[in-house]
Amino acid sequence: RREHKRPMRLIRLDEEQAVQILGLFAGIAYQMVIWWKGSLNIFDGVVLISIYAGYLWIMRHIPPKEVETLDEIGPVPRAIVLASKPVRITSILGLFLVGGAAVFLVAEPFLAGLFGLATLLGVSSYQFIQWVAPLVSEAPEGISAFYWAREHDRASIALMNLVSSNINQWTLLAALLPMVLSVSTGHPTAIPLDATQSRDLLLTLAQSLLGAMFLINMELAWWEALGLFVLFLVQLRYSLGDIGARVHL
Repeated sequence: RREHKRPMRLIRLDEEQAVQILGLFAGIAYQMVIWWKGSLNIFDGVVLISIYAGYLWIMRHIPPKEVETLDEIGPVPRAIVLASKPVRITSILGLFLVGGAAVFLVAEPFLAGLFGLATLLGVSSYQFIQWVAPLVSEAPEGISAFYWAREHDRASIALMNLVSSNINQWTLLAALLPMVLSVSTGHPTAIPLDATQSRDLLLTLAQSLLGAMFLINMELAWWEALGLFVLFLVQLRYSLGDIGARVHL
């Protein structure tokens, strides 16, 4: 509004970003198969990883639209890029290990804190963690998307940042769950879905599919974004309310 003297009523996507939309549809499609058969096993994990690998392979072969200069990145990544190769590799590995250790150490008390907060508020801990934990754990991702969304010519990058994250969650992240469980138990183990989990998975798939369908025309209008936000608020209200154990749809 400040630059063009009128509100930004939609976000237009670039042609090459259609790959991410197709990747999202592929992940949702196979998750529907998992919902239909009521379990997630190692074979499903292999299929999901294959979908993610194919998505990455295609993305890797898309030529860059514009070259980012060192002046456009922050001082810390710029210092790493300009460092010698041994220092650069050591820095990247060190940051990766520190980040992984932080997640490992914080995960358990973070989950315990959510259980305690749910008890304090008098709501179902299952529903509270299901809806609130993603908001907290994905806050850094949201902040990065909001950063890109400040500029109208980069708003599509912000949107695709979230779409790419959704692809990762529906494919790679979900694929690793039965594999981690199998390693923990010492033998191949599937994750069965009970009635509540099956219903919640279907609900989440339906909302993801609606969001993906909004992007088929390579744009996201303001009313589509508002509709998705209202749907989230409605589901959150009925999940955490007194009738949350009985009503989702």
